[in-house]
Amino acid sequence: MDATLTDKTLVEGCIAGNNAAREALYKLYYGKMLSLCLRYTQNRDQARDLMHEGFLKVFESIGMFKSEGSLEGWIRRIMVNIAIAHYHKQNKLRLTHSAITETDEDDHHTETALISDDDIVAKISYEELLQLIRGLPAAYQTVFNLYAIEGYTHKEIAEMLQISEGASKSNLFKARAKLQQQVTQLLNTQDSYNNVQ
Repeated sequence: MDATLTDKTLVEGCIAGNNAAREALYKLYYGKMLSLCLRYTQNRDQARDLMHEGFLKVFESIGMFKSEGSLEGWIRRIMVNIAIAHYHKQNKLRLTHSAITETDEDDHHTETALISDDDIVAKISYEELLQLIRGLPAAYQTVFNLYAIEGYTHKEIAEMLQISEGASKSNLFKARAKLQQQVTQLLNTQDSYNNVQ
């Protein structure tokens, strides 16, 4: 069966209140959405909680899904919005221009010297990268995920997180710098371990 037809059938079933359709939709997107939520949380339990909250929102809002777009993309957007709401709750305050330093020209020049996102991913496993991302401070983690993984622009991130574009760029720069440092340490540790054997 065609994926689009399957999505259409699932959406129609969910709108009709069919529990089998809801369960099928949940099972179909469970893995991808759990993986997405893991990038925004500190542990698997938090990720599951976010994902379940996201699926509840999906089922409540399924009637608003427009068939022109991808169902998976629509669900991902809901999950990201839930993760951002969780981020705001965790910090118990809204980020403002003054809460995070703005970038300056030096940040942009230095950023090009850092390892690119693709280079980081190529040198370590997905699980290792996920663990490093989880270890970032919440602001860095959220901006890194939204920009490098989800593909949002700094303008979109600034609007979602209620920060300036400069703050978004600064957090991304700092996240990449911290990840570069951690990847270097991880690779050095792995090299040392391999040399001992």
